[in-house]
Amino acid sequence: MNKFYKRFVFLILLVLVISGIVIYSTVDINTLQNLDKFQPWSIVLAVLAVSLGMFFDGSRLMHMVKISNEKITLYQAVQVVFGNYFLALLTPGATGGAVAQLMFLRHAGVPTGKATVLVIVRTLLSILFLVLCMPFIFLHDEGILPGVSNTTLMGITLTAFVVIIAIVVGARRGYLDYVVMKATKRMKNQRRRKVFAFYRDTKCAISLLSKAPKCMLLVFAESGLNLLCIYAIVPCLLLGLGVTDADWYTVMGRMIFLNMLLYFTPTPGGSGVAEGGFVYLFSETVPAGTVGIIAVCWRLIAEYIPFLIGLYYTLTVFGRDFLNRQLNK
Repeated sequence: MNKFYKRFVFLILLVLVISGIVIYSTVDINTLQNLDKFQPWSIVLAVLAVSLGMFFDGSRLMHMVKISNEKITLYQAVQVVFGNYFLALLTPGATGGAVAQLMFLRHAGVPTGKATVLVIVRTLLSILFLVLCMPFIFLHDEGILPGVSNTTLMGITLTAFVVIIAIVVGARRGYLDYVVMKATKRMKNQRRRKVFAFYRDTKCAISLLSKAPKCMLLVFAESGLNLLCIYAIVPCLLLGLGVTDADWYTVMGRMIFLNMLLYFTPTPGGSGVAEGGFVYLFSETVPAGTVGIIAVCWRLIAEYIPFLIGLYYTLTVFGRDFLNRQLNK
């Protein structure tokens, strides 16, 4: 069995095992009673929310490509978006997502150098939006993490924001060049070249961000709308269970906080961490005995269905053999 099939089978088994454990460990005597109230229209609403999120994701990519003086169609942008979901779930730490984006952008006619920069910008804007949301979450939602005060979390967030700004300014004006040279002095040549290449691409990404500030403001807004629409899946599902009196500010804030953590988890697509984190954060909000089921439904709609669509596009455009070569690198 080649590497692609091994990873695919492993992912399916991992998802099934995690989903089974999450549901089994959270059901109780109230589960069937609360699920009996569930309204199927909320599934349709959740799918519409994620579809709108995907549209904004594709739209912002098209605008970024236009800023770089290239051009792609909405259909090609959609392929990039879903391809990202596919390889991100097949690789540890979602590292394959960037590879998939590069593959589809190159196939759409975007030069490799520009494609690399666009992938970095796309990720930076999403993380920046989430970081900017954090202070508003910590000011509203007390005790979001056990044993860690919101003051500490606020300090960490503000420090991260200052560091990001310092990196942007330092790279833009060349202040970080000496730091990178010094930090990589004792590295092996091959690793050093990779660090230099990443630093060069990051500088180009920052340059692109400052090239057209008005257009980038639009792209940033689309990044936020993309994420908020996808996170709105959970409120849609809760409404289907008859939850109408929830603090929706807290619900969306916790979804933002959880997804921020998923950017830094080592498991494929955050599997395990996402479900466990959801159960912890929403056990008191979701009707009794349904938190595990809602967690699995959220992951199914937000990650696993886009994963299957990405699989279709990847195999259709590149073929199984090409994909297997990418996974064997």
